[in-house]
Amino acid sequence: MAKRDYYEVLGVAKTATADEIKKAYRKKAIQYHPDRNPGDKEAEEKFKEAAEAYEVLSNPDKRSRYDQFGFAGVDGAAGGGFGGFGGGGMSMDDIFSMFGDIFGGHGGFGGFGGGAQSRQRRFRGSDLRVKVKLTLKEISTGVEKKFKLKKYVTCSHCHGTGAEGSGGVETCPTCHGTGSVTRTQQSIFGMMQTQTVCPQCGGEGKIIKNKCKECGGEGVVYGEEVVTVKIPAGVAEGMQVTINGKGNAGKHNGVPGDLLVLIEEEKHPELIRDESDLIYNLLLSVPTAALGGTVEIPTIDGKAKIKIEPGTQPGKVLRLRGKGLPNINSYGYSTGTGDLLVNVSVYIPETLTKEERQALEKWQEAENFKPNMTLKEKIFKKFRSLFD
Repeated sequence: MAKRDYYEVLGVAKTATADEIKKAYRKKAIQYHPDRNPGDKEAEEKFKEAAEAYEVLSNPDKRSRYDQFGFAGVDGAAGGGFGGFGGGGMSMDDIFSMFGDIFGGHGGFGGFGGGAQSRQRRFRGSDLRVKVKLTLKEISTGVEKKFKLKKYVTCSHCHGTGAEGSGGVETCPTCHGTGSVTRTQQSIFGMMQTQTVCPQCGGEGKIIKNKCKECGGEGVVYGEEVVTVKIPAGVAEGMQVTINGKGNAGKHNGVPGDLLVLIEEEKHPELIRDESDLIYNLLLSVPTAALGGTVEIPTIDGKAKIKIEPGTQPGKVLRLRGKGLPNINSYGYSTGTGDLLVNVSVYIPETLTKEERQALEKWQEAENFKPNMTLKEKIFKKFRSLFD
């Protein structure tokens, strides 16, 4: 099913406040909750769709990336543009883990049945952040980068359970495996029920009797992992590529965190980047500008020869189409390639030999070497337009 705009999914404007987004999600979650729509696959998909939209729009950083880059800024699919930017692929457990912020308690809706109320807590590993510096060549083609990460990984001895042996875990006797406890108390409004996280198991629904000797019952140990990150063409300084599930492992086989890769751009010695275009400042000699000729200029791929027409004026811009960087839209899809703009300047010697001075003085009064008034007016109009 094709993705819909997250704001459209929740039915809010792009200027919606955090409270408006939360209220809209609550309404959608209640409408499409599995307990209210048993066996309805379409409702379940809309329930997940709304949860994914809220997961992005409720997070200021993710919302900012989504507003700037669309799905490319938050999508988890490798083909979605930026190699995966968080947000996608949520499980039902992930969705219910967010409910404490929306509905209070431990995911219960109150009156919808016991399905959501028996959801157990799952730990989530923390995110990791790394920086990568890319050359213009790497940005132009896309590149794969490998990172050796020091991080928490799943304990290989207990396979993440935190228990020593197969019988090291038992169901929590307090909550009977639900992860939450319900208390009833008298109030001025009558009998009230409140649901809270089980104090004995911390919401997991289980208790470790014999802790793993390798991880001490945590289910994770400090280790390392080599992660390969595909960075697509056209990224820019300050963009953040998110690789889902490659952060620190979650305790007790919980949800792993994400790997956040911050893009830095290595300055090119001769080319200047302007979004998808590249700019090169070409300095011509006076004879070449007057007589014309062929000069060599740098490109991302190496060198290119361009023709200089006789009488080329300083300030003229030559455009090499398609010699810039890939241009990507807000959804992360390529919309073409930028250009290489060659800005022409003319070098005037600061000192002259006696022979050079005599040669110039000879032509100083020549009619053809006096400024062309029509050209002067064009230059003046172009200069004035910069300030209009």
